[in-house]
Amino acid sequence: MSSPAADVAVEVVRLLTVKGETLAVAESLTGGLVAAEITAVPGASKAFRGSVTAYATELKHELLGVDASLLAARGAVDPQVAGQMAAGVRKALGADWGIATTGVAGPEPQDGKPVGTVFVAVDGPLAESSGAIGGGKVTALRLNGDRAEIRMESVRSVLALLLEGLASELTGNERTQDTERNGGF
Repeated sequence: MSSPAADVAVEVVRLLTVKGETLAVAESLTGGLVAAEITAVPGASKAFRGSVTAYATELKHELLGVDASLLAARGAVDPQVAGQMAAGVRKALGADWGIATTGVAGPEPQDGKPVGTVFVAVDGPLAESSGAIGGGKVTALRLNGDRAEIRMESVRSVLALLLEGLASELTGNERTQDTERNGGF
C-alpha cells in the first residue's frame, strides 16, 4: 500500500509528463524526502530536473538566491523565504516549476517559531491563456506529530500544492488529449 505522498507524487509526475514540463525542488526541513518521493515514481526522469537540499540557512541565500536581509530579519522559517526558495530553485535548475519546503520539524523551536510551523511554496509558469500567474503560491501549515510525521506531511502538502497548480494549468483540450492517451482513464 502506498503512502498519500507517494500517490500525489505519481499524479504530479504524470501531469508534468503530459504537459512536457519540468520540476525542481528546494528542501530544508524535509532533507531530500520530496525528491525521493518524486524519483521513486517510474518515468520521473522525464520531468524531474533535480533538487537542492539547503538545510543550512546561509545556503538558502548562496544556492537559491533568497534575500540575505530577509533571512537575517526573519530567519529561514518564513513564507517569503519559502516563496523565494521555490523561485530560486526553478531558476537555478532551469525548470518550469519550482517547489520548496521550510519549517520546524523539531524537537526544538527554531527562530522563535514553534515545532510544526511549516511553509510550502510553488513557483510556476504564467498561465498565458488567463493572464494569471500559475505559480507563486505559499501555504502556511501548523502540523502536529513527531518529527517524522511533520516531515512526511510537509512532503505531501508541497506535492499537493504543486498538483493544484498543475491541474489548474490544464485546459479542457489537454485533459481530453490526456484521457485519450490513457485509454479513457
